[in-house]
Amino acid sequence: MSDWAAQAAGDLFQSAPCGYLITKDDTTITAVNDTFLVWSGHAREQLIGRKLTALLPADDRALYITYCQPLLAMTGAVNEIALDILNYSGEQRAALLTANRSHGTTTGEPVVRVVILGSYEQQFHERALLAAGRAAATSPTGRADAETRLTHLAQHDPMTGLLNRVGLTALLHRLFLTPPIDRSRPALLFVDIDHFSSINNCLGHSAGDELIVVVAQRLRAALRHLSTLARPSGDEFVIVENVTDTAELIVLAERLLERVHVPVSIDGVDVMPSVSIGLAVAGPADTVNELFRNAETAMHRAKSAGRNTWQLHDPLTLDPTVDRLRIIDELREGIGRGELQVHYQPRVDVATGRVHGAEALVRWQHPIRGLLTPDAFIDIAEKSGLIHELGARVLDDAIAQVTSWNRARANCPPLEIAVNLSARQLADPTMVDVVVDALSRHDLEPWLLTLEITETALMINPDEALRALTALRALGVVLAIDDFGTGYSSLTYLKRFPVQELKIDRSFVAGLGIDTGDTAIVASCIQLAHAVGIRAVAEGVETVAQQQALVALHCDLAQGYFLGRPVPPERFPVTGPTGVPGPAA
Repeated sequence: MSDWAAQAAGDLFQSAPCGYLITKDDTTITAVNDTFLVWSGHAREQLIGRKLTALLPADDRALYITYCQPLLAMTGAVNEIALDILNYSGEQRAALLTANRSHGTTTGEPVVRVVILGSYEQQFHERALLAAGRAAATSPTGRADAETRLTHLAQHDPMTGLLNRVGLTALLHRLFLTPPIDRSRPALLFVDIDHFSSINNCLGHSAGDELIVVVAQRLRAALRHLSTLARPSGDEFVIVENVTDTAELIVLAERLLERVHVPVSIDGVDVMPSVSIGLAVAGPADTVNELFRNAETAMHRAKSAGRNTWQLHDPLTLDPTVDRLRIIDELREGIGRGELQVHYQPRVDVATGRVHGAEALVRWQHPIRGLLTPDAFIDIAEKSGLIHELGARVLDDAIAQVTSWNRARANCPPLEIAVNLSARQLADPTMVDVVVDALSRHDLEPWLLTLEITETALMINPDEALRALTALRALGVVLAIDDFGTGYSSLTYLKRFPVQELKIDRSFVAGLGIDTGDTAIVASCIQLAHAVGIRAVAEGVETVAQQQALVALHCDLAQGYFLGRPVPPERFPVTGPTGVPGPAA
């Protein structure tokens, strides 16, 4: 083999868009390419010397040992065996495995070359690479063109023309090796299309492909000139940035959410696409893989938070080795300095589309890490006891704000305000006094205040919760069970506790009109609420289809990003119908 051919073979092994491994007959891994490392999240040093079968779930491990290994010994090859690979966190990733058995070029010992294909789209890439390789071999004068074509095919996605995972990884490695010219740091936005599998299942894979292209175009149109957009796999996109402040990422994420969330007709069906975005900025000691994983983890948190939103990776809350006392001190000082802000999300009358009220949602404007959502600090506030001071502050601000709005509305029906209560607040014997004091100081009618309690909070000490809720109900405030359907004794709660509102969890609302099971659950929850004389509220409404389904099911109230995002008080639509903000007080 010529030097050029040997080098080309090595380059192809490392940069091919498929995962390649070389093993001994006993499946001990002796070599692995970069694509497999990025795809699986493993580090090379963790894999060399490890058994390939250790990366397979038990059933697939048995399949490989009982079927693949004997077939390799007899015929020298196995083709396109569907199995799962365990990634760095133990999650299963679907793959196709192709392998052939031959003798190593240096030792002469038998080796097995394994190809891991994450999708049939990658198979297309592999065939294109082979075609380019043949062109180089048969036409010496076209060698330079073939090398250029090989590089492009290896690093770009054929559907969108964007960088693929291999090209993205190469770019990130170059970025990490290049000294910054200022205080900027590499950053990623990990973007995933919401409910993509449902669209694929309902409209077909061609419609899914069309949606991917549309989202890619919208993302690209919303980016800055120096930004890089990549499509590492499936319905995932990654945006590479250099930033000096996380606020830059947040502004960009908000712009992307807005640009993507516009209706599009696909195969004659109107689709309202949305994405979930994870943001991560490289720390001083971070590697490329760590930055990628941090952004992906933040994206999954955005999914859990209701989709069509963004989440920022925060090492202070995710790293258990960080001194939590320092974070508690920051939070205590932040409360004292007024860094905790209340944003308001519209609660809309489903039948009329009019704004019925708002839910108060706390945010922390951290002086270094920017605007933080509750999942970054509420758990710390709970465990440290700061939740009492924080909760009282949010309650007071929310009641004062809705009172101000109602005074400005003159002859309009008054707005209601909903505030969340945690388990520790519910157990506080002074909680009723705190509510009484806030209502009286701001002169708000009790029935305009809704206190939301999760099923989990009720489960901690049901007898204590019953006493607290009974006392609160005696004041005239409205009580709601939040995230209904995710606990263990939902029906018992409706019978036992004096509640007037049932909030249907967003995980069920997400499948409205798509998943027959979710639609049936939401319908049953609404019917159940009405049967016991209380109102039903749907949370996490993200599409016009979900809103229309709730109208047909006679749901009372709804909230979600389609109806209105959480916003500062000056941006809240005080008088206008949903989607058409009126003049704020």
